[in-house]
Amino acid sequence: MARHTPFVIRLRDRTVEQSTVQGVDLGIDPGSKHTGIAVFTTASGNRTGRFTLRLDHRGGRIRDKLSTRAAYRRGRRTRNLRYRAPRFLNRTRPKGWLAPSLQHRVDTTMSWVTRLARFLPVRAVHVELVSFDTCALTAGRDLQGLEYQQGTLAGYEVRQYLLEKWGRACVYCGRDNTPLQVEHIHPRSRGGSNRISNLTLACERCNLAKSSTPVEVFLNDKPALLARVLKHAKAPLRDAAAVNSTRWALWRSLTETGLPVATASGGRTKWNRSRTGSPKSHTLDALHVGELGQVAAWPRVVLVASATGRGTYCRTRTDKYGFPRLRLPRVKAICGYATGDLVRAVVPSGKNAGTHTGRVAVRSSGSFNIKTRNGLVRDINHNYVRLLQRADGYGYTTQKETTDDQ
Repeated sequence: MARHTPFVIRLRDRTVEQSTVQGVDLGIDPGSKHTGIAVFTTASGNRTGRFTLRLDHRGGRIRDKLSTRAAYRRGRRTRNLRYRAPRFLNRTRPKGWLAPSLQHRVDTTMSWVTRLARFLPVRAVHVELVSFDTCALTAGRDLQGLEYQQGTLAGYEVRQYLLEKWGRACVYCGRDNTPLQVEHIHPRSRGGSNRISNLTLACERCNLAKSSTPVEVFLNDKPALLARVLKHAKAPLRDAAAVNSTRWALWRSLTETGLPVATASGGRTKWNRSRTGSPKSHTLDALHVGELGQVAAWPRVVLVASATGRGTYCRTRTDKYGFPRLRLPRVKAICGYATGDLVRAVVPSGKNAGTHTGRVAVRSSGSFNIKTRNGLVRDINHNYVRLLQRADGYGYTTQKETTDDQ
């Protein structure tokens, strides 16, 4: 066995000609919060999914931690101390620099591409280069000529973004699993524009009922819903901007692997999925990236890898003012184990008697906690613990392929 999760067996007792091994392709659907990766084979233009992975990013947590750290440092510089001028104005960033929360998305995706290429005979990579064309979304008009290529795929970018922004349900009545129509919050007949901040989704019944009525009048008896609609309509294109900021960095990193890289747009992916009648998920989007005939089959179980990080260099915990309140051990490994390792503990007797498999949290005392699928098991002696896999910065779970993956 080469790896426990994902389960990989390396065969060493045989040699096979490389030309006789059927290669596989990788499909990647980059996202702001989740990235879908699909391993598939192709025959006569039809794809068969072999393995699917959903990678959950931690960019939001990285952003929050950096903001908190900056606030602590700013406070320590100025609180009850003489003023010291900030130095950030004389610092330059290298060309192509990305914020840590954005670079994290590129690094984790490339980590899994490299890992899968080590396990599998990958022959090509298909990546969705851009999910949303923010220029077309914010222009508020139909782009013409070279500005936007009209055709079968025109409009899919806007509809795809609205589906994710408004939760794939009617904004007025909350109905889901029903055909939805693009609706102007402020009617065009009353001066409303085609900007993305003025568009939402409504079922046919609500769309006809509202017609050209101002939204303030239509939702006069639902003030809470009216406030939510108006607030959410002006929400920034944060997720779309994150994807667009990292798309070229991801593409450059993929090309540096030496594998052939084919690119496609999110509109093409949605069009492929609508033709095959597949449900919506990041992993199935990865299976539908690029030129596609049909999808013969796809895995019904998805491996979910959540980025958890590899701990912290900081050996103290701070209070709300940023001052140390708790000191941690100077080493991360205790009795040969580190927090996050995948272990199995066989306890012969006592209140924790039984077999427990999960992620371990170590203590200096040698009494560990193990987080299993059924809950947290406390105070297990390290002598009963056996290592299955070292911590690699991810937490693993599995789930069935669903239609609500956003």
